[in-house]
This record gives sequence, C-alpha cells and structure tokens, in this order.
Amino acid sequence: MSLKINPWRLLLKAGILFAAFNFAFTMLPTSSGNSVSLYNNLVPGRERLPFGENPTDAYNLSLFDIDAMFASHIISDGLKSENEYRVVIVGDSSVWGTLLRPEETLSGQLNALNLTNADGKNIQTYNLGYPTISLTKDLLVLEKAMEYKPDLVIWMLTLESLPADKQLTAPLVSHNPVRVRRLLADYELKLEFNSDALTHPTFWDTTLIGRRRSLADWSRLQFYGVMWGITGIDQLYPETYEPAKIDFEEDNLFHDWAPSELPLEELAFPVIGAAYSIAGNVPLILVNEPILISDGVYSDIRYNYFYPRWAYDQYRNVFSDMSLENDWVYYDYWDIIPVDEFTNSAVHLSVAGEEILADIISEMILFEAAR
Repeated sequence: MSLKINPWRLLLKAGILFAAFNFAFTMLPTSSGNSVSLYNNLVPGRERLPFGENPTDAYNLSLFDIDAMFASHIISDGLKSENEYRVVIVGDSSVWGTLLRPEETLSGQLNALNLTNADGKNIQTYNLGYPTISLTKDLLVLEKAMEYKPDLVIWMLTLESLPADKQLTAPLVSHNPVRVRRLLADYELKLEFNSDALTHPTFWDTTLIGRRRSLADWSRLQFYGVMWGITGIDQLYPETYEPAKIDFEEDNLFHDWAPSELPLEELAFPVIGAAYSIAGNVPLILVNEPILISDGVYSDIRYNYFYPRWAYDQYRNVFSDMSLENDWVYYDYWDIIPVDEFTNSAVHLSVAGEEILADIISEMILFEAAR
C-alpha cells in the first residue's frame, strides 16, 4: 500500500518549521561567534583586525561583529603564557598599518626587537588598531581587548579622533548600538546629540533572515582566512599612491571652527576617562601620535591636511594640562617623524618612519613595564 503525500500539507509544515527556527534564532547572541572560528585552529590568526574593501584581492574584509573580529586575531590563540608580558596597542589606521605589511607595522617592529621586561618575561605586542578615527571606536576595541588580560595598554590618538560629532558615526560604532549605548550609560558619556548615527535593530533584525548579512560576512571571513594563511596578504599594496598633501589653500578652519579657541565641550575628552575606568588596574598609556609637519605652501597656517596650527597647538596644550589634572600617563611624539617618512596621509608612516617610532615606543614600554 503506497503512502500518499499531500504536497500542500508538506509545504505548510516546512513553512511552519522554518518560521519556528527563524524566530528561535532570536534567542541566540547577536554575535557570530567568539569561539567558533577557523582562525588559530585550521588557519593562523591574523596579526591585525580584519578590514578591507577588496576581499578577493586582499583576502580581507570589513565586518561589524567585534567578537568575530577578535576571534580571527592572533591574540585569541590560546591562553596567555606565564612568560608573556602582554602589550596591546589601540588606535586608528596608523596603528593598523595602511600600506604596511604586518611585520612592518609598529607592533610588528616592536616584536622583532625581542624585548624582555625586568622579570625576564617576553614582551609580546598585539596590533589592535582599526581604521577610522574615533575615540569611541577605540573604546569599543579596548573593552573587548581587556578580556585578553593585557599587562599594558598603549593608546595612539590624535586630535582628529576627538570631535564629538565623529564619535558615533564610525561604522564599527554605529553598527554596534547595544554595546555603545551600554558604554554611554555606564560611563555617563554625553554623546547623545548624534545618537541617530547608531542603527536601531528591530526584532526582525535578530532573526536568521535578518542576520543573514552578518552571518555571510562571518563565513566570508573564514573563507578568506585560508588565502591569508597561504599568502600572508591582508591588504592591497599598490606600486604607487597619492602622497599626503603638503601644499594647502589659505584655510585655517578645523571642523568649521575658526580661531581662536577650540570648543572643549565639543571634544570627547571624557571618553579617555572612560578608557581608564575600563582598563582598571592595567596601566594605560596615551600617546599623541606623530603627524606630518608640512614645509609647503601655507604651511605657516596648517601643519597638514587635518590641522591648522592654531587648533593643533591648543589641543596639545589642553591634552597636557588634562593629563596632569587627571593623572593620565601621556607621551607627546607629534613631531618626531621627518616629513618624507609619511605615505598617503598625514598620520600614515613609511617603514622607516615606523622604525623610528618603534625605537622610541620600545624605550617607553621598558620604562613603564619596570614601574
């Protein structure tokens, strides 16, 4: 006796099962996976956080899942050794290393020095820089980095990361609204005036269908990890590029602000205070990163594309004063790199420029590690 199957009933049951699975998916964490990753297992961990717009050529891509990003990084490769003194460096694309291979970046060159602290522990440095300039973006990265038990945190920053209207517009920030709103509440950060920049996930966004983009990005990151493991390539390395500007118009504005004083209430210095709270007992060092100092047309008005002299000079004075008032550990290395050791931006260094910086930062690490 043959069993007769009603296709309409079968289709209805399949639809009900799919709907049930789809909405049951909302009970799962929104992260793709802190622990589920090919990296540090079947393929080596990346030496910098994933970022890229040309994945088929660079074997890298940008995504917004912070847990998945860290799971792909070499810092997630097992437990911290008892013989390791762990240093993490947080910052923008200058730390991440635009146009530089992993071993040429600040962290790469520091590791090549084979430093040890006073107790004989190996000083291992991890590159946790991420392109886009925003203190709040760095705060997100720092909060996650603290799960990996660093002994020292170095935060490379610059004036361009401070304007309050930039804090929530960085893609990594705007696509992590739950994390960001919790940080804003926990540390009483008054950045709500542009909170519309944050995405507003709906219930549908938490379903399987709603999360298909993030899951697809996670899958692609795993796929490109195989090519990263084979080639070591994680960004495009063009033979030529547009060099950083050294000639300017007669313009002294900074973010539509004219001389003579920076509006401190519109600069996100309180985010730095929140970072110290997150770091807790772990030493946190602030470094005003090197900038290009132009000698071209109207260089008497502007240091570079980002900064008119009046604004940057005030920023340095204010930062120094606030560091003293708040007991922040602050180093100012703004002018240590020659103009010809910058590449395609006023904050991106050449290999030789990174070597100069690494020599100075290594001395700073040894000093701070001995305190």
